[in-house]
This record gives sequence, C-alpha cells and structure tokens, in this order.
Amino acid sequence: MPIWSEILRELGQSAGEGGPPNFDGVRRRYLAKLHEHTGRNTVLYASGWLQTDAPPALTSISDEDIHALMEVTSGLHDSNLDLILHSPGGSPEAAEGIVSYLRSRFEHVRVIVPQLAMSAATMISCAANEIMMGKHSFLGPIDPRLLVSTPLGARSVPAQAVLDQFDKATNECADPAKLAAWLPMLGQYGPDLLVQCESALSLSRELVSTWLEAYMFRELADGVERARAVSAWLSDHATFKSHSRHLPRSVLREHGLAVSNLEDDELLQDLSLSVFHATAHTFAATPAVKIVENHTGRAFIKQHVVPVPTQTLQVGLGPGNA
Repeated sequence: MPIWSEILRELGQSAGEGGPPNFDGVRRRYLAKLHEHTGRNTVLYASGWLQTDAPPALTSISDEDIHALMEVTSGLHDSNLDLILHSPGGSPEAAEGIVSYLRSRFEHVRVIVPQLAMSAATMISCAANEIMMGKHSFLGPIDPRLLVSTPLGARSVPAQAVLDQFDKATNECADPAKLAAWLPMLGQYGPDLLVQCESALSLSRELVSTWLEAYMFRELADGVERARAVSAWLSDHATFKSHSRHLPRSVLREHGLAVSNLEDDELLQDLSLSVFHATAHTFAATPAVKIVENHTGRAFIKQHVVPVPTQTLQVGLGPGNA
C-alpha cells in the first residue's frame, strides 16, 4: 500500500527540471485508476483543514459546494457513485442541499472515508447506501454547534450544552445566593438562543433519520425505528462529551450503520489512500484548501492566497542632498 512518504517520493519524481511536483497529475492518475478498478463514478470531496490555517469558511461544507458538485458530476451518466469524503463538517443546511442533489443524480452512493468525515460530513455519510472505512477512518457526532457572541469574542458552542446549562441555571437560581453567579453567564445569550438550539438539534436528527430510512435502511423491516435510534444517538452531546469525538467503524456498526471494511478490497484501499495522500500533499504545498474532483480530471479547487504584507517605503535625505 502506497503510504504518505511513498506518495511524497512519487510527487518529487514527477517534478520537471527545476519545476514543482505535478500534484494534480499524480492525484488524478490515482482517481482514474480507482474508477477503472470499481467501474463506478468516482468523486473526491476533500478539505485541507488539517494542513492549512485557512478560515473555516473556506474549508467547511457550504452552499458553494453545490456548484462544485454540479461541475464535477456533469457528464457522469452511470447511476453509481463513490464519494471519497474528507471534511470537518459545516452547515447542516448545505449538507441537505448536497444530499438532495447527489441522490437526485445517483441511485447507489457509497461513501469512502479515508480519514475523517465529521459533523455535517457524517450527516452526508448517513445518506449513503454504504459507508466504507478503514482502521484509520472515523465519523463524528452530529450535534449542532452555534456561534455565540460573548464578552471574550465569538464562540462555537454545542446547542445541547446551551440547553443543559439553562436547565441547570433554572434549578440553581431558585437559590438567591447562586443567582448572582449565573447572571453574567446567562446575560451573554440572546432571547431567541434556546429556540435556535432546539431547532438546530431537531433539524440534524430529522435529516439523518430521513436519509437513513430512505437509503441505508430502506430494505429493513425495522428501518424507521433504527433510523430514529441512530440519529438520536449521533446527536446526543451528553453521550460523546465533545463534538470532535472520533467514532470508529466498530462502534458505528454496533449501532446499526452499514459500514464495510476498506481492507476487504486491497486494491480499492490502496488506490483510495493514494488519492487521499496525494490530496493531503496538495493541501500542504499549494494554496488549495478544498478539492472537489472526478475521475476524468474535471475539478473545482478552492484556494486561499495569503496577501503579502505591504511594506512601508521610507524616503530620507542622504549625504549631499541636504
């Protein structure tokens, strides 16, 4: 199996005389080989949040990704899709749009997770017929987070944690001695925050439950009940304690998700990870921060170009100019 260092060596060998490595060429060659092996349409959706310090808005799942997926699925006529998905997550509403579009185009969708598909990316994975994961692959909780303005700046907080804090405050504020301690904390929340939290939680659960019932569990007699149980579990902040918890395939299978082992098809594993390693190197060495690309080479690549700081030119009078 080509590992990270071997793909790096291959990239080095791809460099022309004094030129940069052929990042696009190496990555696309492995994508094409993966398509040749499976016979399925193959699309890479990967974000470089682990390699770059780009703003989250550039690396997260957003509504702009619909345009990217329209671009790379144009001309793909087969009804089967393999989606290589590596993302920190993002907008559940954007994930809903992505799922709606992809499921209108493809009858059978298989999500391949080379490392991490977290939060809203986990939600997208739950809209697949099958998820393929290796020993090194993880999904994450889907409990939504909200951006809250505080005296210390904007903070991303779990919706369920806000609801739990209000419940705790309601109980403790019955004691006047504790009220003074709670007032500064509660004062930073707007009047509609509780409703926003409840709606965000309801939306995440509803979407995942609906998708699981419609696709992954559609042939199961208990599909409706299983879909509801899985969506409730994935959105339970109290269970996971952290939105960034890494959920391995063994745990996901215990809760009923259709997860197959990437290692069961050795060549598929080798090619998928070669695509992933080549993509990681692209993020580390170029301005690219998000790559959406298919097996024919059609691509939508988001870049983050850091502006060069403006230098102040100081003009003075030298000797003899006085």
